[in-house]
Amino acid sequence: MKILLVDDHVLLREALRGALNELEAEAAIFEASDSRETMQFVAQHPDLDLVLLDLNLPDRDGFGVLAEIRERYPSVSVVIMSALQDRDNVVRALDLGAVGFIPKSAGRKVILGALQLVFSGGIYIPPQALSRPGPPPAPASSPPPQTAPAGDAAGRPPASPADLGVTERQLDVLALMMQGKSNKAICRMLNLAEPTVKNHVRAILKALKVANRTEAVIAVGALQWELPSIANP
Repeated sequence: MKILLVDDHVLLREALRGALNELEAEAAIFEASDSRETMQFVAQHPDLDLVLLDLNLPDRDGFGVLAEIRERYPSVSVVIMSALQDRDNVVRALDLGAVGFIPKSAGRKVILGALQLVFSGGIYIPPQALSRPGPPPAPASSPPPQTAPAGDAAGRPPASPADLGVTERQLDVLALMMQGKSNKAICRMLNLAEPTVKNHVRAILKALKVANRTEAVIAVGALQWELPSIANP
């Protein structure tokens, strides 16, 4: 496995190197401190497996680097590791093709778990990005809201796939969506026609009440569903 660490802080790169060596002792780990070094290295090593990318680089916005890598080198996975951990930045990174977003403030145990999830084909989303934005505060003149009765959504367990009408086949599709697979890749892996996969994706988005794949990934993370493990055919 070949991994590139991109951050302008030497100490952070050293800490990440230690964590990666703990997970993948045989990994070849390289470093870059800015976008120029990053793009040069990726161009020279198209067989790179993973880029751990900071968003605040001294010479370029990290989102631009992420978008360029995903466009020019789609086989290279990118995980964002940044202090800019609000929901909007997490969603934007996932929309641009990142396979994970690890806050720099996370503890070592969390970082190790997140990297292990990515290595196993999953997408890591920080917990603070899983909750949907709440409604705006009511005007001062409005009557106070009534307290939710016992058994309401505030106190009951998260909905299960069966509760939302998600079928077993749709769970297979969803599991591959969570890995960032395209519709065509899902077709190959599940031996399904592309119109069938598109119908499943639409049904999943409708069941989760979301508008796109990124929101679906976040919603499923919040629901903590156990999805099937799909192996390459």
